[in-house]
Amino acid sequence: MSSAQDPFYIVREEIQDSIDKLQTTFHRWEKTPSNTGEHVHLTKELHTSCESIEWQVDELEKTILVASRDPAYYGLDEVELSRRRNWIGSARNQVAAVRRSVEKGKSNSTFSAHQDMGTSRSNHYTAQDNDDFIASESDRQLLLMRQQDEELDELSESVQRIGGVGLTIHEELSGQERILNDLSLEMETTSNRLDFVQKRVAMVMKKAGIKGQIMLILFLVVLFIILFVLVFLT
Repeated sequence: MSSAQDPFYIVREEIQDSIDKLQTTFHRWEKTPSNTGEHVHLTKELHTSCESIEWQVDELEKTILVASRDPAYYGLDEVELSRRRNWIGSARNQVAAVRRSVEKGKSNSTFSAHQDMGTSRSNHYTAQDNDDFIASESDRQLLLMRQQDEELDELSESVQRIGGVGLTIHEELSGQERILNDLSLEMETTSNRLDFVQKRVAMVMKKAGIKGQIMLILFLVVLFIILFVLVFLT
């Protein structure tokens, strides 16, 4: 099976796209000041994306475990299995690195927020400045919420596609298992019939004696000659 048709590579491409989007969002998060509403929303979005990608990677790893039980049956070898395991490990490391950075940044922003609260007590703002700030933050929050909804919709569609591919893999494995069971049953039935025929032939040969065996051999030779002539004439 080529890599373009292998369900593993189809799912891997979906997950890699999600990781690329995660990295893009993470870079935005790094450049966004920690004391803004946008930073809070990006933090939540990163947490959601990390959890979703980790779940996808876990599901993909299960298919590798299944294939490793009988690699030849799935047309794989140890080199290919090792390559797939290495990609799983790399994907986990990328997501884990983002998660650690976000957790660390969240702790730092919480500490910074407490400091800002203490400093803000010494500052005085006019009523007009407060109104302008609230209006600006409200507009920014609405914009960020719309962007987050769009990205979550894309993520949901990606998860649904991966689920569909996983279901297809399961159905294919179940169908192949049924075919193997049917083939095993047919082979067993054929073997039993062959044993029965061999026993019947042995009994006939034993009862016929030497003369009977010679007559049977001569009859088969004549029958073979007749069939050969008929085939040759046609």
